[in-house]
Amino acid sequence: MTEKGLVLVVEDERAIADLVRLYLSREGFGVHVEHDGQAGLAAARRLRPVACVLDIALPGLAGTEICRRLRADGDWTPVLFLTARDDEVDRVVGLELGADDYVTKPFSPRELVARVRAVLRRTAGPPDERPVRRLGAVTLDPGRREVTVAGATVALTSTEFDLLAHLMGRPGRVFTREELLASVWGYAALAGTRTVDVHVAQVRGKLGAAAGVIRTVRGVGYTADE
Repeated sequence: MTEKGLVLVVEDERAIADLVRLYLSREGFGVHVEHDGQAGLAAARRLRPVACVLDIALPGLAGTEICRRLRADGDWTPVLFLTARDDEVDRVVGLELGADDYVTKPFSPRELVARVRAVLRRTAGPPDERPVRRLGAVTLDPGRREVTVAGATVALTSTEFDLLAHLMGRPGRVFTREELLASVWGYAALAGTRTVDVHVAQVRGKLGAAAGVIRTVRGVGYTADE
């Protein structure tokens, strides 16, 4: 049963890959598994999966490099990283490359599936009928999932788009990091607030001169305002 689409899993530890395959298959996903980076990149380009689950430490080509090359190709398929290192370096590097999420080993397979479902819910739902939003030079079209700055298109990951959309949906309203985790990521209890900070930094970087529409409220969180 593969009605939910194909997920590419690139993981060199075969026991982990088999476990992830089992749980994703139970949820109705088709699953294609590769065990090294070069084969994983080729599969991503060939199969066009709905999401990629990439181990960071892979033989041949690191998961971060797979993600970097996909993004350089203009491929914004949701990417979730698996990492054995419980530190901020892999997390920040991964998110800066355009990943949507990460899971630290050892992890619960159910948690991984929940995160895959969460990111796909945000990108595969029915067309959004909410009106186009504008703040200063930034225009966000929910229906087309498109952001432009002074008319120029800005390439955002699905998570970055949803974060900006949530902030721009209520201009001037200050959201705490915990509120953003719950509303945008959908599993606040399983994530750290550093994830929000990294994504905000990435969105600001991509907005360039218009980055000021996202304002930090010290000790509280973030708001979108002109």
